[in-house]
Amino acid sequence: MAQQANDVLAKTNRINLLFDFYGPLLTEKQRMFLTYYFHDDYSLGEIAEQYAVSRQAIYEHIKRAENVLEAYEGKLQLLAKHERRHQLAAGIRHKLSHISEADDLLRMVDNLISEF
Repeated sequence: MAQQANDVLAKTNRINLLFDFYGPLLTEKQRMFLTYYFHDDYSLGEIAEQYAVSRQAIYEHIKRAENVLEAYEGKLQLLAKHERRHQLAAGIRHKLSHISEADDLLRMVDNLISEF
């Protein structure tokens, strides 16, 4: 049960990150349904009721949008590059933390990461 909850949370986090990168490339309806479902934590039934459509229709829209986000990531790799930059920055921060008077360098790394 705990593993299933972790999987759901990991999927939600991934979709939200992909949405941050590729959301503007989705249709307005895809953006709206993903926002309700993943950001606002609405159920399929709540969304369906609000738009007077079936739960199945909402589910299909969300699945299609998820597939589109994954396809964009497969081609552009923006999320993967972002995660690699953060891993590299964490490694740099760790190494610099052992050097006295590294505060200026640490601030530079923080500034570099905050820009991406």
